Amino acid sequence: MNYLSVENLSKSYADKLLFEEITFGLFKGDKTALIANNGTGKSTLLKIIAGKDFADNGRVVTRSGIRIGYLAQTPVFGNSASITDFITNTPLQVSEIIREYHHALQQQAIQDIPATRMKVQLLSNQMDKHQGWDFERRMKEMLFRFGITDLSQETDTLSGGQKKRLALGLLLLDNPDLLLLDEPTNHLDIEMIEWLEKYLNDNSKTFLIVTHDRYFLDKICKTILELENGKLYSYSGNYSYFLVKRAERIEKKTVEIEKANKLMKKELEWIRRMPKARTHKSKARIDAFDNVKMKASERVGEEALRLDVHMQRLGGKIVEARHLSKSYGTIKILEDFDYLFKKGDRIGIIGKNGVGKSSFLNLIMGLEPPDKGAIIHGDTLVTGYYKQEGLQASPEKRVIDVVTDIANIMVLDKNRQMTASQFLTYFLFPPKMQIQPVSKLSGGELRRLYLLTILIKNPNFLILDEPTNDLDIATLNKMDEFLSAYKGCLILVSHDRYFLDRLTDHLFVFEGDGKIKDFYGNYNEYKVWKDARDNQEKRRKGGETQNRGVSSEKGAKKKKGLTFSEKREYEQVEKKIAQLEEEKTQLESIINEGLTDYKKLNEVTSKIGNLIIELDEKMMRWMELDEKRGE
Repeated sequence: MNYLSVENLSKSYADKLLFEEITFGLFKGDKTALIANNGTGKSTLLKIIAGKDFADNGRVVTRSGIRIGYLAQTPVFGNSASITDFITNTPLQVSEIIREYHHALQQQAIQDIPATRMKVQLLSNQMDKHQGWDFERRMKEMLFRFGITDLSQETDTLSGGQKKRLALGLLLLDNPDLLLLDEPTNHLDIEMIEWLEKYLNDNSKTFLIVTHDRYFLDKICKTILELENGKLYSYSGNYSYFLVKRAERIEKKTVEIEKANKLMKKELEWIRRMPKARTHKSKARIDAFDNVKMKASERVGEEALRLDVHMQRLGGKIVEARHLSKSYGTIKILEDFDYLFKKGDRIGIIGKNGVGKSSFLNLIMGLEPPDKGAIIHGDTLVTGYYKQEGLQASPEKRVIDVVTDIANIMVLDKNRQMTASQFLTYFLFPPKMQIQPVSKLSGGELRRLYLLTILIKNPNFLILDEPTNDLDIATLNKMDEFLSAYKGCLILVSHDRYFLDRLTDHLFVFEGDGKIKDFYGNYNEYKVWKDARDNQEKRRKGGETQNRGVSSEKGAKKKKGLTFSEKREYEQVEKKIAQLEEEKTQLESIINEGLTDYKKLNEVTSKIGNLIIELDEKMMRWMELDEKRGE
């Protein structure tokens, strides 16, 4: 059943074409993603479909009765009312039904006649259909899930992330027929993202989504729409399928352009030799030449962002955290944290929103003092700190001036350097864009400019706090390549699980109340380990319940020392542990070589995760036997 049709849609801004005569449809149950580089019109297309913007040509046709819910990339809240007042005044369908139902009850109380009784009955059925009876409970549950707990807080005091989560929670609560979601995973922690994945997968919702989260795309999307050079390409499959088919399309297109180039050169020679008197046939050949020339001048794909900087040498001491403790009132961020950051460290930081990840980074950078302990920086340390808040620059400032305020020259290596203007061009900011004010840049372009201002300092200690927000996938892939080859010390706070799996081999897991779990492995390995631990804990609690009241005297009668069979097991477990460690090292070396195949990467990390579980089990058994052996 066709929910929505986009027919011959075109849109330009000033002299820039965003898209031209694109056509596609969305049907009930479609799970579709829209992929494009920043500045190419993907957010604008969502706005046009949602009725928040207008096309130059074409139209959007929606089936009668279909309700569309739209999540903007940056939601705007217009007043300073409390969250409760804001929810009351937000036109949610279920809220309207509840208001109408209470009004109908009042009318029936005033005049109890068949018409008012019928009205109450009809609205009562609507309350059943839209779960209106327990709306307040569901609303609080949904908002609490997205970290919105204080409903008395005024909306103009909310951070950008809180506004995004509030808007998303209310949108899902309203339960529209078609969801238009612009970067819904921005500002969500991993637990929230995994819940949203499950919600969209288990639900029969129809949606069109813009997101840079590659795992998210792979798990929930069945169709990929790619917007490139103003044209729309459709792929029936998930993100992994899209990567394969896109590569095939580009290869085919490249061959066509090469053929057109050869033909153009041949035809150009003919035109130069052609007599001045033109016949009907020669005019037709000239027209054909113009078509070939147009074909030969087509671009394939987008110009790639290249990242390559000259890092300062790291000395023996980088950063040392000595017994750090930090609290904000009753909220404990750190308690007696001790760690020596070493050259080559690739640390990922994960945890729920509000547990203190960004505060921890500020402590490491010396921007906030600890309550106890000390931070010691090495003499050769050059830091780069990419903050979640983004670029802090005057909207009227020119792009080129933002960079020259930091440095006029960028050193790439001993033999290469660039001017600020050249470096901007290197980062896909052409000369025309460099003289524009910062206010003209899109959200993704602002993020890219901010990254440039960090890397131009050639840092050897790089901290990235949610760097993937608002960046397109092409830029993320290039950043991925750069960070994979980065030789300095890297600390990465991210909700992007693909990024964490590719770039980190060590996690600080913020568990709350000042507790930080130090886990050696990437996110996928940690997830496998955590699921196994949680299941083991459930089984243990279940076993305790079943065995409650059973005498423990049997245990006291056991002989000390190992039996003959346990001695053999002890030796075999030691050998097995060594074997598993070797297998794990071999698999990790495959990842460290720069594996980019998503399916292969997922397969390898899954194997590593299973090895870690088995290693943990063997180590636990070895420790039990070793303790008994000591007795």
